[in-house]
Amino acid sequence: MNTIIIEDENLSAQRLEGMLKKCDSSIRVLAMLPSVAESVEWLRQHETPDLVLMDIHLEDDLCFKIFDLVPLTAPVIFTTAYDEYMIKAFKVNSIDYLLKPVNLLELMAALDKFKALRERFAKPDFNTLLQYIGQRVPEYKTRFMVTVGNKIRSIETSEVAYFYSDEKITFLATRDGQHLPIEFSLDKLTTLLDPQQFFRCSRQYLVGFPAIQAVLTHFKGKLKLELAPKARHDVFVSGDRMADFKDWLGR
Repeated sequence: MNTIIIEDENLSAQRLEGMLKKCDSSIRVLAMLPSVAESVEWLRQHETPDLVLMDIHLEDDLCFKIFDLVPLTAPVIFTTAYDEYMIKAFKVNSIDYLLKPVNLLELMAALDKFKALRERFAKPDFNTLLQYIGQRVPEYKTRFMVTVGNKIRSIETSEVAYFYSDEKITFLATRDGQHLPIEFSLDKLTTLLDPQQFFRCSRQYLVGFPAIQAVLTHFKGKLKLELAPKARHDVFVSGDRMADFKDWLGR
């Protein structure tokens, strides 16, 4: 674990370094910096350390000035002889707030707290995550439960020609010409169905690719669809969906 100590008293900085080694021999102190100016310059020229130990009163200003001048994202353990800055310290990246003279047991507890938080909020491996997402096959809805009289039927999605809305009720039309009410809105269906197979051509119709028998040009540049089985309404492609529809047809 790499850390830096920002402390304007040299003896205090050396004492902290020794205490850190007692707490965890794997800790590397990369720099001991006495001022805001030197801290900002070092942080601009180096990678962000894993942890920063920071006194509040430095030789040229309060340490909070550092956060105004450089994007410091590393967690911080504050060390100070004063407790009046505690609230302000916890508004930045604070892990703990230790009063001087720093007690070894308190420092060990602060380091344990840092390690626990780091493990809990460890950054994910985004490359592996993206590869995993890219390999996953989306799971789309494969069947619908519908009520016909006093019977409940299961209809495979592959049997559905299209969906439509009429009088605030959503229907599915099967390829053999049945029109059956279902409990899903068209908006919801759009998220459940494979977009390669179904397209929301208008507010009223969500059509399956095999159901499209013809695409006709209509007045004002509109497109009219002829579906099988025959739809109960004229089915048009909305103007704002026309480019996406043509792209979908050509996939």
